[in-house]
Amino acid sequence: MQAGGAPGQSREVDLHMHSTASDGTLAPSRIVAAAKAARLDAIALTDHDTIAGVPEAVAAGRELGVRVVPGVELSAHDGAREIHLLVLHLIHVSDLESHLAGFREARERRARQIVDRLRTLGMDVDAEAVLLEAKGGAVGRPHIARVMVRSAFVRDMRDAFDRFLGDGRPAFVPKRRLEVIDAIAIGHAAGAIVIWAHPGGEGRRDRLEPLVKLGLDGVEVRHPGHSADDTGSLNALADHFGLVKSGGSDWHGTPGGPRVLGSMHVPGEWLDKQDEAAARRQTVEVV
Repeated sequence: MQAGGAPGQSREVDLHMHSTASDGTLAPSRIVAAAKAARLDAIALTDHDTIAGVPEAVAAGRELGVRVVPGVELSAHDGAREIHLLVLHLIHVSDLESHLAGFREARERRARQIVDRLRTLGMDVDAEAVLLEAKGGAVGRPHIARVMVRSAFVRDMRDAFDRFLGDGRPAFVPKRRLEVIDAIAIGHAAGAIVIWAHPGGEGRRDRLEPLVKLGLDGVEVRHPGHSADDTGSLNALADHFGLVKSGGSDWHGTPGGPRVLGSMHVPGEWLDKQDEAAARRQTVEVV
């Protein structure tokens, strides 16, 4: 299934973004409306550890004429390193949802542990306030940071991560460990393709080749966190290994900054190639 757009028109898509179902600030339907306003032909909703926002986004997309690719973003471990994987073109979601429910439970436990650490550091952060901030979605560090900002414990989100929540900082708690081979298998079992999200400078051949052998289908070439050299190298490596290419803004709903909806100008042809790869895995029509 190809993205929309009139014949002869340049088609652009954005295949990485987050809604209030995880740590974004806009509801899924509002994201689709924003995509329509940005003249995007298709988007992928890729919330962390949840597909709860996908039905709303798909329904809004049908109404507004924007294709919505069902997706999810998973955190996995490749040896000692954590990497993020975009699982796109989901179709068999029942087994996947059982895995995601476990991941979300682990997220809540982690959030409570982080709050406990913040309290020992003299910040009276309320765990229930953090859960309310998540609005029933998959809770993460950005929700904790927002509560910290609102309580005037930190200046802004960046300050919260730089001083307390970032890797190696005093309140940091590691995520539940999911091996990359298992994450890829989970994605494939759902009929999806699995893409290494925002690898940046880590996306070297020596890192990528073992993942390809594990079944990785593609790589996110365009991302706001990539330098021009990163993008060029990843593009060449994708061609070398025969991987599908992807790209997106990693948008969380903010009106400004580097992560703006559609800012990566991802060509619709990349989505066409993803459709072809996904079709080779999918044997049941999306319900």
